[in-house]
Amino acid sequence: MRTRNTEKMELVRQMTMQMVATNGIENFSVNSLAKACGISVATLYIYYKDKDDLIIQVAMEEGVRLTDAILKDFDPDQSFETGLWQQWTSRAIYLKANPLSSAFIERIQMSSYGEKAGFVISSMFHNSMQRFVEGAIKRKELIPLPVEAWWSVAFAPLYNLLRFHYKGRGVTTKTFILTDELLRQTFEVVVKALKP
Repeated sequence: MRTRNTEKMELVRQMTMQMVATNGIENFSVNSLAKACGISVATLYIYYKDKDDLIIQVAMEEGVRLTDAILKDFDPDQSFETGLWQQWTSRAIYLKANPLSSAFIERIQMSSYGEKAGFVISSMFHNSMQRFVEGAIKRKELIPLPVEAWWSVAFAPLYNLLRFHYKGRGVTTKTFILTDELLRQTFEVVVKALKP
């Protein structure tokens, strides 16, 4: 078996993310990927079984990168406000620096690949976050909510601000840049909504 060419693999990974993020999964093909990378389709099949394997492997790699970034130095036993702010800043820093990763992961999550790719990283992420949330509820720092409701209130504002940041404009046509001040101001409103 041939050894992996790391430069070629990185190019394939980057182009897969770019093509999925830009055109969607339904328009992604192994043939167009090979052409964009300047390699043969046969070369892709040295590294991946098929299109599904390729997408899932790239999604898992990106998911692990994101999870590592947002869990770095995260203590699930810290106070709710401190821990949530750490989550917000870690996510904002990573996703602002990696907009392609953000767009790719969002497309994957909304597809049938989301569950397959997410299963691998879910245990390392969900165990830590579950402990964090349960501790905050026990300490009466967080109102008890179904996980989907809690997640929506806790993180949807952050992700919407990041979407505006990527586009460079907000709801109006006015230029928009996500600043640390606006991030903190929005976070304060979210925390207030989640505290008992």
